[in-house]
Amino acid sequence: MAAAEPKPPAGAGAGAAAARRLARSCWSAFWDYETPKVIVVRNRRLGVVYRVVQLLILLYFVWYVFIVQKSYQDRETGPESSVITKVKGITSSEHKVWDVEEYVKPPEGGSVFSIITRIEVTPSQAQGTCPESVRVTNATCASDEDCVAGELDMLGNGVRTGRCVPYYYGASKTCEVSGWCPVEDGASVSQFLGKMAPNFTILIKNSIHYPKFQFSKGNIEMRKDGYLKHCLFDEVSHLYCPIFRLGFIVERAGENFTELARTGGVIGVIINWDCDLDLPASNCNPKYSFRRLDPKHTPASSGYNFRFAKYYKINGSTTRTLIKAYGIRIDVIVHGQAGKFSLIPTIINLATALTSIGVGSFLCDWILLTFMNKNKVYSHKKFDKVCTPQHAPGSWPVTLALVLGQAPPPPCACSTDPGRPQDEGQSQAQAVPPPRPGPTSAPSEQMVDTPDRGAGPGPRASEPPQQDSTLTDPRGLAQL
Repeated sequence: MAAAEPKPPAGAGAGAAAARRLARSCWSAFWDYETPKVIVVRNRRLGVVYRVVQLLILLYFVWYVFIVQKSYQDRETGPESSVITKVKGITSSEHKVWDVEEYVKPPEGGSVFSIITRIEVTPSQAQGTCPESVRVTNATCASDEDCVAGELDMLGNGVRTGRCVPYYYGASKTCEVSGWCPVEDGASVSQFLGKMAPNFTILIKNSIHYPKFQFSKGNIEMRKDGYLKHCLFDEVSHLYCPIFRLGFIVERAGENFTELARTGGVIGVIINWDCDLDLPASNCNPKYSFRRLDPKHTPASSGYNFRFAKYYKINGSTTRTLIKAYGIRIDVIVHGQAGKFSLIPTIINLATALTSIGVGSFLCDWILLTFMNKNKVYSHKKFDKVCTPQHAPGSWPVTLALVLGQAPPPPCACSTDPGRPQDEGQSQAQAVPPPRPGPTSAPSEQMVDTPDRGAGPGPRASEPPQQDSTLTDPRGLAQL
């Protein structure tokens, strides 16, 4: 007797058929048109919430987005800029008179420069041997055994010779080094240049250009009467006279000039060009601000200083004067933005504003569906439910729910009259039953107040056919 052929699993064929039905249904539903259903809910408190949310959204877009931020404009940030500076003034120290060529570094007049206010001078340094500075680690010694010949300390002043010699002053000894002698700590002399420094004048010439809008402007007034020779900056009367006293800059930065001159520091002069090009060019003016840029409260490295040397020859041998300079460094920083009306950002922000108004509807729908007493009644009016016959479990909503791993939607009870024969009920399942009689003043698509109808204790003689809940209001609907 021949062996029976294995039959394919019943579930495989059913699954393939269900997938095909799902694909056909999705393809058919792709070409459907959906439109929202509008329901009017006559509830004063909910209406107040809805209008308040809309008002807040409108105020945000009108006041903040369009008036404050000017989002209707096309913008350009970071203008092309050039800065030219010039310092004037003289001062004196304990030993000499100083002019601009000596206390301004570098002398080119760029956007970053330093004004020397105090120096420590080590004169007449030449190549030779001398004691190392006591500030260098392991520089102190008691005998020659403590010093290693040829050792080079990166933080020291030269190569050690292996000898332990007396220091420049005091009873201590340090290792001898070969380099520029004497070292800085052993023979430096301090000089203060800040006596007249607050009266130094600084000319800051700045011009900017916005290439997107082809707009250019400078911070100096166009006059030919020698205006810049006798003016000083004032925010009200001399805005276009960019000549600042050094003491004024330090004061506006909130610093003490004497202390800053002794320890040094970095002051930022910030020029801001915010221009609304929808207005005349005379309304585009520079705004100056001043603040200290370096961290003055850091004990490890506070202040600002640098070293440089002046070289010369004495009897054919090279000699130099080493200068450790403390000063006020000025950084001129230019930034800004320009804006001009453009149709594209205006349309984008208007569309965003109109779309955001829908947040009020979303919020009110959430309140109705979550917190109101008749939330089930509202949900029944808001969402239409499609009746699915129980004998067609393979329809595409059920199949889609099974594919997504969710429970299938519960079937709705179709409207049929139990008094009629089954075939007649099936033939009229899709027919719309007549609406229940009600007051003529209540529209069918509005949720309004209706009085509760009392039900008698006895049996009813006749019952009207069950009708679709989307056509009439249930009992107690207006208590929302």
